Amino acid sequence: MTRDAPAGTPGPVTRVALIGANGHGRSHRRVIAGLQAAGRVRLVGLVDVRPVEDEPEAPVPADTLVGTDHRAMLAAAEPDVVVLCTPPHTHLPIASDVLAAGADLLMEKPPVLSMAEHRRLVDLLARTGRVCQVGFQALGSAALAELAAAIDAGRLGTVTDISTVASWQRSDGYYARAPWAGRRTLDGRPVLDGALANPLAHAVMQSLAVAELATGAPVVPAEIELERYRVRPIEVDDTATLRVVPVDGPPIVVAVTLAGEDFIPGEVIVTGTAGRAVLEYPTDRLRLPGEAGLRTVPGRRGLLANLLDHRADPVGVPLIAPLARTAPFTAVLEAVTGAPEPTLLDDDRLVTTGTGADRVRSIRGVNAALRQAAEGGLLLSELPVPWAVGPHRVDLTGFTAT
Repeated sequence: MTRDAPAGTPGPVTRVALIGANGHGRSHRRVIAGLQAAGRVRLVGLVDVRPVEDEPEAPVPADTLVGTDHRAMLAAAEPDVVVLCTPPHTHLPIASDVLAAGADLLMEKPPVLSMAEHRRLVDLLARTGRVCQVGFQALGSAALAELAAAIDAGRLGTVTDISTVASWQRSDGYYARAPWAGRRTLDGRPVLDGALANPLAHAVMQSLAVAELATGAPVVPAEIELERYRVRPIEVDDTATLRVVPVDGPPIVVAVTLAGEDFIPGEVIVTGTAGRAVLEYPTDRLRLPGEAGLRTVPGRRGLLANLLDHRADPVGVPLIAPLARTAPFTAVLEAVTGAPEPTLLDDDRLVTTGTGADRVRSIRGVNAALRQAAEGGLLLSELPVPWAVGPHRVDLTGFTAT
């Protein structure tokens, strides 16, 4: 139910709740606070298994229901929209409760961890008549839209290759942040807190989105090749190269690490017969063929605001990141779930700095290797990288999202 707006506000006020109010959830609280200040939403519920942390930029309104039980909140607060920012392995059961309660959903990435879960969620959306937006916020980039226009106009010619390179760092403390951090499974359920599934999931999704733009249709993967590595005794990857070979369209290579040297925010490199473009997806910077350097393209659209607009005009305002658009990403995650344990690199290959929770481990030469992989559309094992091992391959002939 969308309630009437207070006097002097521009339109109806949507009742919004947030499940997972701490950690990354605090960024959602700031977004909600901005929309509440604009008169578009009212925050009616905050839920977290731990006491809700202070967020100076988004103080909790006095009339907001705060608690630890999302079902009780859904029954008492009756939200129209729920933002879900909990660990990935909890998404499907909580989303089921949200949809059954009659609310639409903005769900953090990764939405689900298998195609079976994806199909179950698609079915739930169809049966309840609700909608689900997934938290791939880089899809709202105006730079991505400009790249799409350039591809449509033929400025790159025929797109032949798409690749992404990113080099980040994560400390020991990062892997101690929660019981599921760095884990493949928890209590017998898939968790998959690796580089490809969590912090650098946007690198994968943005590459798939560009491939969709190049062909005019969602990616249908025919084969996935995957190489995963780790620099500490975690259960998931912190460094990886991935190749998606679609049924139609250019191959996609993702080369990323959380054990990097110099910082590379994340670049999608799009090569065509008439030129090359680079999209730095976290910063909305773009370089098209013939341009000297990256330039900022302002105007990113927020996912929650877009969901509100879609609710008001379902035909005229499409969702930026509907669940259906994420099916190829979930196919990649399923391949990661079924892959062998990541290769543990020995200390001789690493540089260690800092101590305690601030200790960081970097792989010598990893930035140059990942850059070469992305530039050439190659996996690390196809380069002269002494620690690389051959890929795990998954045949997806007959892949379908339904």
